[in-house]
Amino acid sequence: MNIKTIRNQNIVILNKDEKISTAQDILDIMASSQYQCNCIGMILYKESLDESFFDLKTGLAGEILQKFSNYRFKLAIIGDFSDYTSKSLRDFIYECNKGNQIYFKNGLDSALSALVP
Repeated sequence: MNIKTIRNQNIVILNKDEKISTAQDILDIMASSQYQCNCIGMILYKESLDESFFDLKTGLAGEILQKFSNYRFKLAIIGDFSDYTSKSLRDFIYECNKGNQIYFKNGLDSALSALVP
């Protein structure tokens, strides 16, 4: 886990090898980074998420992303999402990217720009 400061805003960046498989996993990281480092958002790599996150029927994505909304903590997920063929997932990613809380980006620079415009 690393902290990056952009225009006086701290962002926590998880390493690719940090695995997230439950909402509690993300909540623990969110709480410590928000309160200890005054972070306003998080960047994580697609590889960190359990594959069930991308199967919307499991509810894992909703459960995890709800934590970010509840705590007003921004999130950018970095990865190549073109391999996913689910229309509902593609629509979900599109709608998230139109908002101002959750983003799906293809690189670190675009993720940082989304979190700290």
